[in-house]
Parts: sequence; C-alpha cells; structure tokens
Amino acid sequence: MISLERLLRIDYARAERHLGEFLRRELEASGKRGYVLGLSGGVDSAASFALAARSVGRERVLPIIMPDSAVTPKRDVEDAKALAAQFGAKYHVIDIAPIVDVYRGAIPIYESEGADRVALGNLRARIRMSLLYYYANKLDYLVLGTSDRSELLIGYFTKYGDGAVDVAPLAVLYKTQVRSFALHLGVPEAIAMKPSSPRLWEDHEAEKELGMSYEEIDLVLYSYFDLGVSREEIPRLTGVRAEVVERVLTMHERSAHKRLGAKLPEPLR
Repeated sequence: MISLERLLRIDYARAERHLGEFLRRELEASGKRGYVLGLSGGVDSAASFALAARSVGRERVLPIIMPDSAVTPKRDVEDAKALAAQFGAKYHVIDIAPIVDVYRGAIPIYESEGADRVALGNLRARIRMSLLYYYANKLDYLVLGTSDRSELLIGYFTKYGDGAVDVAPLAVLYKTQVRSFALHLGVPEAIAMKPSSPRLWEDHEAEKELGMSYEEIDLVLYSYFDLGVSREEIPRLTGVRAEVVERVLTMHERSAHKRLGAKLPEPLR
C-alpha cells in the first residue's frame, strides 16, 4: 500500500539545504538584490518566507501582506505580521480592497460579488501580483513564488496571478510535505496546520472548493508522477476512491495551459 507516511518520509534538513542553495544561486545569477513575496498567513507563503529568510538573510527578503479587508480574516493578517516579526523582517501591509473597488466600478460587465465570484477572486490574485512586481521593479528584487507542487500539478492557482513569479522553490514539495517542511523551518504549528485557503472570496477554503482533501490529492499525484502507478491501480494501492483519482488527474490534464504559458503558432513558411 502507498501511504501518506511514505510520502512524508523525506529529509527536511536536506530539502532546506537543496532549496536554500537554489535561492542563493538564482539571486546571484540574476544580479538582483533580494526577494519580495506575498505573505498571506497561510502555510505555503510562510514556508517560502522562512526558507528565504534562513537562506539569503532576512534583510534581503521583503514580505508584503495584501489582505482584502472585505474578505480576508483578521487572523490571517495577524499571523502574517507575527511570522515576519518572528524572523525580524521588515514588511508592508497593503489593503487591496480600495483597488478592487476601483476595478469593480470601471468594468462595464461587472454584476455582483456573487455572480462574479471567480472572476473577481482571480482579479484579487492579479492585483497582488502587480503590486509584487511593482516592488520588485523598484527595489531590483525577484518575486518569490509560494505555490506548492500539489497546486501547480492540478492547476489550483491563478494564471498570471499567484502563478506569475520568478522562482518557485516549493514546486518540488507536495502540500502535505510543505506542512512538515514549514514546521522544520520554525513556522508556528498554528500556521503550518491551518486549513489551506487562497482567500479570494469570503469564507474561501481550498478543500471545500476542491471537494477533496490534500491528503487524497497528494497520494494520487505522488503515486502517478513519482511512482509511475497507473490511474486504474491507484485506488487499490492508496485507498483513494476512483472518482477522486479521476478528478485529480483530470484537473491536471485540463490545467496544462496554466503551466505552459502562451501557446504560439507554427512559424510562417
């Protein structure tokens, strides 16, 4: 049987060395001065921030906390502030609610928060991206990504939103592994084990939207991509229901455009 325990059985100290060297190497090769990232109060951004601060130094990492005060829980903001303070890093807080309001008022086809929930949620992610790249341009920094391998493989990120980054260190770790990795890096358990949420709308939680747990998702992805198990055999070897296996792998297939970027036509002959 393929178990979650097997998936989580990795050397997290070695992972830190490997990913820390990656961040140092990319920074040196780019000639940039540091990293800027969005710090949300969730596990992925917390792990990315802690890894960068421990790898290149807190003075070269700038977390930007970007809540939308209309939908972001105050606890997330306080958790993000506390984590930045724990590592002794400077940070900025930008409430994007007024920016969202300006967009809403300028879009002729906008209807309401309910009718436009997904489009508006993705707009919030893209507003955050634009702010990060403003800071990156102004300070001569790179934008540090926070998406994990689970999210990238199933396409659970906003194209040209949180998917628009310069480096993505967590792209080699599944969500369940990131939780353990975050604890290794010194992230408080309350953040590391907090239910995952992009917070793109009120009461937005990842597993509720996906309709399955990250434990299930990760077992399917790990079995298929790392162990080479066929989709037909995964239910028997993992205990994950066949319909969940099919949903996970279908999400991967249908989100290929998010990972490939713009598709170009063949050259004119």
